[in-house]
Amino acid sequence: MNTFNEINVGVDASKTQLEIYVRPLDQFFSVENTLAGRREAVRELKKIQPTRIVIEATGRLELPFVVAAQKAGLSVTIANPLHIRRFAGAIGQLAKTDRLDARVIAHFGDAVKPEPTILKPEKVCLISDLLARRSQLLEMSTMEKNRLSILPKALHASLNRHLKQLGTEVKKLEKQLDQLIDQTVEWQEKRDLLMSVNGVGKILTYTLLSDLPELGLLNRKQIAALVGVAPMNRESGNYRGKRRIRGGRARVRTVLFMAIMSAIQSNPKLKRKYLALQDAVKPKKVALIACARKMLTILNVMVKTGKHWDPKLA
Repeated sequence: MNTFNEINVGVDASKTQLEIYVRPLDQFFSVENTLAGRREAVRELKKIQPTRIVIEATGRLELPFVVAAQKAGLSVTIANPLHIRRFAGAIGQLAKTDRLDARVIAHFGDAVKPEPTILKPEKVCLISDLLARRSQLLEMSTMEKNRLSILPKALHASLNRHLKQLGTEVKKLEKQLDQLIDQTVEWQEKRDLLMSVNGVGKILTYTLLSDLPELGLLNRKQIAALVGVAPMNRESGNYRGKRRIRGGRARVRTVLFMAIMSAIQSNPKLKRKYLALQDAVKPKKVALIACARKMLTILNVMVKTGKHWDPKLA
């Protein structure tokens, strides 16, 4: 039951505007999504002293406001857009405008009471950004390679020049990533620990360091669910559907799946598990997911205990 002791603020962020709704005071105000506008918003919100501020994740547009609010000592949660949309449907809010979105987000904060978001340190954020950019460059490289088989030979020189340029940029980013890790002793130790496992390379290691700080702090079921490699039941009455993975941190899961393709060849323990699942006539995708979950469990325990991989135990 809502009380006036708790004030929830919903913020809808766009490239140009921040639409802000204060519940239960029923107050709306709007500011430009600029440095001056964000400062104005923070000043107004500090006067109100809200219990929590909830803002929908947009990819990047919300981050400057979140940083400004947290520096001012305000509690902010970056909410999953899917959760907000499902909540809006559950309360029958089908119409959609920026103002209505802000109202729904505030209502979501009041009803769900999500935990505040803790922003990653500056260097960890930079690692995450560099990894995202590396993925973008590799995607562009793949598209250009595909065009080589489609476009006439007269254009191949242009395509090859671009591929060379993309490769150079990828190497520069990887060098920056190495330098960032080398600057922090704690990260060096964790990097060396993770990479002691056959099949775990730098990109998976750096992704785990930047995008999965919970590694080593949760149990195996929790960490698998967080990444999205835990099979979820689909049952209702007498219906028993196939268990499927869903949700979780997509980028971590994608990099983990790429790593497992190498690991089932080079890591004896994971190779045995993969072959056993194949012998049990499990679909290839199911076997790979199970091996990815096994690898994540192993890495979670290693970080928790601080013990390096022992090939003799494989």
